[in-house]
Amino acid sequence: MSRFEQQYKVWLQENIDNEINPRRRERLAGGLGHGTVAFLRSVWFPAVGHLDHLFPEWEVRDFSNGYRYLDLSYMPGHAKGGIEIQGYGPHARDLDVRRFKDLCHRHCLLALDGWTFLPIAYPSITDEPKQCQQLVLSFIGKFIASDVPSQLSWLEAETVRLARRLLRPLTPIELAAHLKVSDRTTRRILHDLVEQQILDIASGRDRARTYKLRL
Repeated sequence: MSRFEQQYKVWLQENIDNEINPRRRERLAGGLGHGTVAFLRSVWFPAVGHLDHLFPEWEVRDFSNGYRYLDLSYMPGHAKGGIEIQGYGPHARDLDVRRFKDLCHRHCLLALDGWTFLPIAYPSITDEPKQCQQLVLSFIGKFIASDVPSQLSWLEAETVRLARRLLRPLTPIELAAHLKVSDRTTRRILHDLVEQQILDIASGRDRARTYKLRL
C-alpha cells in the first residue's frame, strides 16, 4: 500500500467517524467519486504531502434552505475554500440549460457566502497534473502562510511563499521588489533555493530569467 493510500484510508475514516450529520455521513460511507480520488492521488497529495484541513463531501446550505455538497472543502482556521472536479463525458457535453444555470447559480452562492472556489477539469488531472499541482499551491497560498522548511532564512521562506501564491514562474525583478533587497541578494537567494532543490530554473540558460517551485 502506497503512502497516499495509507493516509487516504485513515483520513476518510476519520471524516466518517467524526461526522454527526447523517446526510454527510451516509455520503462519505458510500465512498468518494473517481474524479475526487484521482485528484487527491495525482494532484493534491504530490503537491501538498498531506490531507490536513481537507474535508470531502462538505455540506453547505443554499439560499433556498436546500443542501449542496462540495467535492472537497479546504478550511484551515476560518478559511473557506471549495474544490470541485468537473467531469467531461456525454453527461457534461449534453448538460441542459437548466443544469447549466443551476451550476452557475451554485458557484455564485458560494462566492457570495465567502468561499473561494477552485474548479478542476477531470481531463486536466490526467493530462496536466503538474499544472494542477501549481494551481493547488496557489490556492493554498490564498489562505495561509504555507509551511516552509525550517532551515530556510526569513528571505528564503518568503520567496517560497511568494512562489506558491503565483500562477506562473517568478522573476528576480519581482522578487527583489517584494523582498525590498538588491538584485545581487535576490540572485543569491534564488541560487541557494535551486541548490536546495526547492526551486527550479523555469527559463534561461546562461542567465536564469524565471524560477518555479519544484513539484
